[in-house]
Amino acid sequence: MARTKRRRRRRRGLAVGLVLALVIVGLGGYAYLDITDQAPGVLTDDPPWPDADPFPDPASPTVASPAEAPGVDPDAPVPTADALAALTAPLFEDARVGPTPGVSVRDVATGEELYASSATNPYVPASTLKLLTGVAVLETYGDRHTFTTEVVGADDGTITLVAGGDITVAADAGDPEATIGHAGLGDLAEQVATELLAQGRTEVALTLDDTLFTGPALAPDWGEVDLAGGWAMPIMPLAVNIGIVDGVTRRSSDAALAAAGDFAAALAARGITVTGDVTRAARPETATVLGSVESAPLRDIVAYMMQHSDNVLAEVLGRMTAVQTGQEASFVGAGIAVLDVIARLGVDVTGAQFQDTSGLSRDSTLTPRMLTDTTVLIAAGGRPELLAAVQALPVAHLEGTLADRLGDTDAAGTLSAKTGTLPQVVSLAGLVTTSDGRLLAFSVLANSFPPGAAYQARVAIDAWAAGLAACGCS
Repeated sequence: MARTKRRRRRRRGLAVGLVLALVIVGLGGYAYLDITDQAPGVLTDDPPWPDADPFPDPASPTVASPAEAPGVDPDAPVPTADALAALTAPLFEDARVGPTPGVSVRDVATGEELYASSATNPYVPASTLKLLTGVAVLETYGDRHTFTTEVVGADDGTITLVAGGDITVAADAGDPEATIGHAGLGDLAEQVATELLAQGRTEVALTLDDTLFTGPALAPDWGEVDLAGGWAMPIMPLAVNIGIVDGVTRRSSDAALAAAGDFAAALAARGITVTGDVTRAARPETATVLGSVESAPLRDIVAYMMQHSDNVLAEVLGRMTAVQTGQEASFVGAGIAVLDVIARLGVDVTGAQFQDTSGLSRDSTLTPRMLTDTTVLIAAGGRPELLAAVQALPVAHLEGTLADRLGDTDAAGTLSAKTGTLPQVVSLAGLVTTSDGRLLAFSVLANSFPPGAAYQARVAIDAWAAGLAACGCS
């Protein structure tokens, strides 16, 4: 009995250590399939959850390498391939996960692949794709980068609101401590109004330049259920509160124009009248900057995207990766850009194709090995500017899309992972500290299980993940 109690205390210590290095606090999440990756709905065997609460703002991630987390023992026994194969065999025999799940397990300290099954086969990833999007945008811009929203004035008296990729702005005053709402259109209006009033001007015409993105605003396979539930919206380079309308309902159908309307109202409140309707027009070639506001640091935006599995934010981050790397800022161009960046980091992307950068598309594919290779690259600690992508992974039984999963198992507090769920797709990819103290990267992807069985497939995958956490396996 005493030995059991000591073992439990030790596990709690491991949990606390990993949490300190990986966690950002923030409960919240979605209410349906991929958006929650946890809530049973119409495509599962369980009744749906009630409406979601309003979206909270998470804290910023702790800057520390997962490999240096207290409780992680670099000298701990490494699980053997035979032991991992025995652990995984029941998963392959479980009809709930479909014909052939793909599995990859790697040791973070050495980078060695300890176990693989169908690890180089392409699978639909669902939201585990967001892990790669987060890494790609951090690699492209750096974790301290901010996105700028500015207003310029032309000689004809017109002012132009220029969208720069920040869809997290507040309608009025910004909050420097927040991620969503960090920059404020009210603050921008204050700057512009001050400049205009100094020029003796109280009336302006306002145009909106949202030409930063191109191509269709909606992915071909996004359905009405995705739009109605707020899981998706037309993708634009400017939005207030990531396009959320009234907290939990359908998001804006024209978020950039709605933001321009909010900006016009903020100008009016500060003594500047916008004459006529707001129209769309590219910024003039010759113009003077009248004001600008900056988003939260990119690391915090990526953290929010990972914690809440926000599809809209992931699509915008993918497009911004395309903008910076010279690709077309469309669904296809963003997918190419993210894949190119991941490949330049040395990860084999054979078998992958991205039709989006959120994982909401059923046409995107990647391999389990891509996920574990990328996770090891970051978690090993050699690329600190990329750490936000794994620090923000939801922690089992504690937060985000894993808050209601893996409780009363060895994985609680010791496993952090990106979740993914679509009809006939369930995935999980991230990090886990074994009962011996060994830090492992893992991914498991299941496709093509029976329709309506997503919740049961997830239960089976969670059982495997709990076994990995409990595994000495040496």
